Amino acid sequence: MIRYQITDGTFARDPKPWFAKLRSDVDYIQIRERDLNARDLAALTRRVLNATSVPVLVNDRIDIAIACGAAGVHLRADSNSPARIKELAPLIVSVAIHNEGDLEHIGGADFAILAPVFHPRSKPDTRPPLGLETLHRVATASSVPVIALGGITDQNALSCIQAGAAGVAGITLWSS
Repeated sequence: MIRYQITDGTFARDPKPWFAKLRSDVDYIQIRERDLNARDLAALTRRVLNATSVPVLVNDRIDIAIACGAAGVHLRADSNSPARIKELAPLIVSVAIHNEGDLEHIGGADFAILAPVFHPRSKPDTRPPLGLETLHRVATASSVPVIALGGITDQNALSCIQAGAAGVAGITLWSS
């Protein structure tokens, strides 16, 4: 099972609490700090890379990922083509998806992050939860592994895997 942990948007201000929540069993860390300028995002990425051996993906910034030596990028659903990113650099590419139709745009990705499966615990989200049936349909139809995101807890992580997810992701990362 893939375990994928995401920074919470406040990480740059004070990373110590986030590092305290970092699980030892995660396979990937996604730096999702949308409010940072390029210089600050690069400095933060280097700091995380120096603090962990876990592969780090930078949210939607291939330039920062390459410049800092990160393992890859996570692309928003409306971002660049994963195949195009792979042409530019040998990076791990994850891509956000929110419905079955988004599967048309994942060519070249290493895996897809489907959200929100449940009501997110870390932030308000106006989108209705997709649920386990949609997760199953998307995971079955996908050409790449699908990771479940949104409201993942110790109590529902296994149900995501049973529905076909290759793993789980989150900011609070399935803590009770």
